[in-house]
Amino acid sequence: MAEFPWLTTLGAVPLAGSLLVAALPRGRDLLAKRLALGVALAALGLAVVVASRFRAGGPQFQLVESHPWVPQFGVGYVLGVDGVGLVLIALAAVLTPIVILASWQEADGGRGSVKGFFALILALEGLTVGVFAALDVFLFYVFFEAMLVPMYFLIGRYGGPQRSYAAVKFLLYSLVGGLLMLVAVIGLYVVSARQLGVGTFDFTALTQAIRDGRLVFDPGTAKLLFLGFFVAFAIKAPLWPVHTWLPDAAAEATPGSAVLLVGVLDKVGTFGMLRYCLPLFPDASRFFTPLVITLSVVGILYGALLAIGQTDLKRLIAYTSVSHFGFIALGVFAMTSQAQAGAALYMVNHGFSTAALFLVAGFLISRRGSRLIADYGGVQQVAPVLAGVFLVAGLSALALPGLSSFVSEFLVLVGTFTVHRTAAVAATVGIILAAVYVLWLYQRTMTGPVKTGTEGLPDLGAREKWAVAPLVAVILALGVYPKPVLDVINPAVAATLRQVGATDPQPTIAEAKPVVGEAAGVVDTARSGGSR
Repeated sequence: MAEFPWLTTLGAVPLAGSLLVAALPRGRDLLAKRLALGVALAALGLAVVVASRFRAGGPQFQLVESHPWVPQFGVGYVLGVDGVGLVLIALAAVLTPIVILASWQEADGGRGSVKGFFALILALEGLTVGVFAALDVFLFYVFFEAMLVPMYFLIGRYGGPQRSYAAVKFLLYSLVGGLLMLVAVIGLYVVSARQLGVGTFDFTALTQAIRDGRLVFDPGTAKLLFLGFFVAFAIKAPLWPVHTWLPDAAAEATPGSAVLLVGVLDKVGTFGMLRYCLPLFPDASRFFTPLVITLSVVGILYGALLAIGQTDLKRLIAYTSVSHFGFIALGVFAMTSQAQAGAALYMVNHGFSTAALFLVAGFLISRRGSRLIADYGGVQQVAPVLAGVFLVAGLSALALPGLSSFVSEFLVLVGTFTVHRTAAVAATVGIILAAVYVLWLYQRTMTGPVKTGTEGLPDLGAREKWAVAPLVAVILALGVYPKPVLDVINPAVAATLRQVGATDPQPTIAEAKPVVGEAAGVVDTARSGGSR
């Protein structure tokens, strides 16, 4: 037990800030923005404290808080973080103030109150902390579903022309996945009650019982429960073919909302696969691995191909994320230490590179008033700083060596190649396609003659530079030196692999072929230690 409820405090600060912002009188828009930014920076400071108190070589789950909630049904308020949960909480804490700063003018379009916009962003951050820190399966489900509410209103009230359609589609897909997971959560409780004598939702107690052999699932039951969790996470991720809500939602959301949707919320899906699907249902996970690997590779290629064909700037970025989430799911289910560490690192790196892409796209759209790629051209001549940030973000998205995404993508492919060579080779084609859609996008929008309508396009202002500078810095830093993050991630990955019973394949050394003729004589002479 932690001596101070650090995780509860970290989640409560943005939630309390959300209520304060929402309670401000009408017309105090500037105060609402400043208060939201201050609260987000305070939460970031708390996240730094939490990270400093985490010991990479310590217990798997740290800063644990445990209190009974509904003891009659084995439900507890249990929080704690391992390395993967910690880095994802840090990702949310870093991106939230950046989004608030970059979205200073986003909510001024008249479709909803400014204070409501920033209150929803803070509420989303608080719920995100809960979902990555929950160590009770039912508590995780509560946070998993609660996250839908602020994002639904961020899309449906503040988004583009098709915002209502996109918000409803996002909500329906998520609710279907949530209902399937609720059935699986109840089934997990029933099975645990039957075999352990008392039902529980405590994640650590369940995994310990599985390791000890006290909780053994019938193969058919395990597969059904696994699917209940996995489908919900695949929709959230989003994994092909249940991804179709993402391009609509990301395209219609404001750029800041799209950053939080794709950069943070969607990570709950791949985080759930790593945290819950594999440790709770190890046998079923191995059974479904070929299927998930296939879906992941299809998603990598499908998302990249559709990104190439897009004419809408934000939809193109959304389809690149479908491809990238295929890489993450591939790494999770390859079940090697390299691939899973790469997948966890990819969640972080993708969050920063996609955030930079969406924010720069938002800056372009706010200046030009169009999402169509064909309406841009020659931007680097009139706005060189904006073009430079867009280039760095794009090169990170295509995994250029020296930038953050390269390290994670390389680890995923190397770790997958040792156990699933065909899948790794096919996934490598996605890197080639990524170069096509990123470089072609940059060529069409930033290079060439200045198009009509972009002549007076202003470059990034001071506020916008403050928003994107941390993203560029992190992309460069993690591309050159990812070790501190990997040191935090690796113990959590090792614990997951032990729970699943997976081990890295041993390296093989080909036997030397016997030599004949004169070569044999040379070898014999060498073995005798000298000449005759």
